[in-house]
Amino acid sequence: MVEGANGEATSSADVAQPERASPAMPERATPAVGLRVREILGVSSLAGVRVLAGATGLDRIVRYLNIMEVPDILSWVKPHELLLTTGYPLREDPQALVSLVGELDDRGLAALAIKLHRYLDEVPATMLAEADRRGFPILEVPAGVGFADVLNEVLAELLNRQAAVLARSEEVHRALAAVVLDGGDLGDLAAEVTRLLGGPALITTPDGRVLARAGEITGGFDPSGRFLIESRGDHVVVPIVAGRVDHGRIVAFPAGPLSPLTDADVHHLERAATVAALAITKELAVAAVESKYRADFLRDLLAGRVEDLSAAVTHARSFGWEIDRPSVVVVAELDADAVPPATSAPQLRPVEERFAAAWQSVVRWRDPRAAVVNFNREVVVLLGLPADGDLDRLVADLVRLVKGDGGGGRRSFSLGVSRPTDGPQHLVQAYEQARAAVRIGRRLHGDGARTRFDRLGVHRLLSLITDRAELRGFLTDALGELAVDNPENSDLRRTLAVLLETNCNVAETARRLHFHYNTLRYRIGKLERMVGPFTSEPALRLDLMLALRVLEIRGL
Repeated sequence: MVEGANGEATSSADVAQPERASPAMPERATPAVGLRVREILGVSSLAGVRVLAGATGLDRIVRYLNIMEVPDILSWVKPHELLLTTGYPLREDPQALVSLVGELDDRGLAALAIKLHRYLDEVPATMLAEADRRGFPILEVPAGVGFADVLNEVLAELLNRQAAVLARSEEVHRALAAVVLDGGDLGDLAAEVTRLLGGPALITTPDGRVLARAGEITGGFDPSGRFLIESRGDHVVVPIVAGRVDHGRIVAFPAGPLSPLTDADVHHLERAATVAALAITKELAVAAVESKYRADFLRDLLAGRVEDLSAAVTHARSFGWEIDRPSVVVVAELDADAVPPATSAPQLRPVEERFAAAWQSVVRWRDPRAAVVNFNREVVVLLGLPADGDLDRLVADLVRLVKGDGGGGRRSFSLGVSRPTDGPQHLVQAYEQARAAVRIGRRLHGDGARTRFDRLGVHRLLSLITDRAELRGFLTDALGELAVDNPENSDLRRTLAVLLETNCNVAETARRLHFHYNTLRYRIGKLERMVGPFTSEPALRLDLMLALRVLEIRGL
């Protein structure tokens, strides 16, 4: 307790003497424990209090009480305080109360309670108008009410509320921890949050992909099923962070429109996020071991190191995989710039892990018998052929779901699809086809390419030639000095490529390249001096087209 200027006692719920507020200090967030202004008005010592202005702000949180009877009170106030005053410091200048409202509101005060007819006879109308505009409650305390009585009774209510919230918090924490200690998963944890808070709950990845849910939730999802955690609404979102790794979000919804989530509920949800981090960390540790075991098995199978294929089929079934059915191999490979630089902020799980987890999630939904494994930057899927035969649509749907319709900061990746296979004996070849499709597609179309091996045309044949020296010799024989890599030759090769694509149609080539007709004629003459009379010899044109394709896909 400290003495105010008028001799009345002042106090705070946290400390015996108020702390000086520094302008450089950030304002504290809404506390988890406190009383709303309208609740404080229900205590017996404030039974006769009138709300003069700012009635829209009666849901502001009060956590402290203070008395203003010194001129420099603004240096001492805290956010979430209920400030009591007789107006003694402003008795000579009542109009100063108008500017005081804005300054107190800017500092996050909950409300101002004034005892009139001692130093002030009335509150200026301009002050009340400003308070109404800001939703800052101004209360009139009856003359017979002592500030000490208000302090004692409100502080007692605050302490009782705090004790009740802490007891409830401990109960919630024990209930949530028991879920994990008893072997429960994230679904059990979401169900327990729903039981404790009364409304539906979600546990998601950092970008909103649903890991577990309990209760009925309508709205808030994008077409790919990702929950829009950045959207506004009556729900509360709390991050799940452990060891500076951002594992996801826990989202809670109110039980109904008349039962909004309280500050205490948010506090409980923060406890649930801590327990969720423990559960996720445990699941990741187990999944890492299982994933490595499965990846090693599939890597050996795709590399041709498995001799007993019938035993491999049986072993794959123990994982829930069907590898002896008609299928394709899909390879999804992160592009070179997909891994972000490290920062000091809470980190997401490695992008390779999140990429693999996204594929496992969406493939399990569409084809639960498909094998999905992570080979570092590359995810391999043994995807069953769809019943309707529309493989393109199935792959497009999977890609769309993994990308999340562009949400959540998805990383760029390229994708290759093999030719269909009818059994495990062809998986080695199919895997090489899918990898070749990724490599060639990226060469032809850049990062983010989606390529099927059976649609590569001549590129398919060129990809099978492994002798780089032989390919380089073919390039030199076909292109001559045009094979030398420099800016001028690169420009001429572009002109030659368009001429060949248009079957040496000079007018069409000039239009595509935005050249004057005579300029293109000059370039044709220069090209024929370098590579031969390609405009009149079809066999030479074929060699040149193949050479340009080799240069395009192999980068020789």
